[in-house]
Amino acid sequence: MDRKRQKQLVEALIVAAPEPLPPRRIAEVVPELAAGEVPELVDELMQEHAQQGRGFEIWKVAGGYQLRTRQELAEFVRQLLRERPLRLSRAALETLAVVAYKQPVTRAEVEQVRGVEAGPVLRGLVERRLVRIAGHRDVPGRPVLYATTRRFLEIFGLGRLDDLPTLREIDELLPQPGAAASQPELPGESAVSAESAESAGEAPGEVAAEAPAMPAAEASGEAR
Repeated sequence: MDRKRQKQLVEALIVAAPEPLPPRRIAEVVPELAAGEVPELVDELMQEHAQQGRGFEIWKVAGGYQLRTRQELAEFVRQLLRERPLRLSRAALETLAVVAYKQPVTRAEVEQVRGVEAGPVLRGLVERRLVRIAGHRDVPGRPVLYATTRRFLEIFGLGRLDDLPTLREIDELLPQPGAAASQPELPGESAVSAESAESAGEAPGEVAAEAPAMPAAEASGEAR
């Protein structure tokens, strides 16, 4: 199969896939294409889409490839789908950050960092499939361990956990002492909104944050 045909097929597979498609799976379907050759071929597709000014682009997320609408067009796509973007309260974002950087982590360890009870927020994040139960710590009481999910990577536009910003990079985003306070944006997150929202563990008065641009095709009422 020639290169042009391979690219057509890879593009079709990424469009049709309900979740990020890993290189290994692509190679299983596309004739005469090895898994190691997939990244270069996808890069070619991404360059072609950028040159042509398409309304969509291929993202490398959650260990695979996914077609998404361009971020600057997301507002208009939402008008068509009449869906609310995924929103998380500040409490949920803080809890999710603790889990992401310290995983696997117990509820008690999350509460030690945040200084407040974390059970309801963790349950909400599990229900939203952003956090999963990753087993039990081998200590008396065998407390539940929590870790992030593949969907967490997908929602925040991360290829892998190593793509999370370092604590030093986050510190650079925070306002310096004496500077005017401002709300930093989390990785892959759009601007913070003061609107109320249905969010995991959200308490009255908390702000909600929108998740990033969504996949090009969404069948459900929330981001995949």
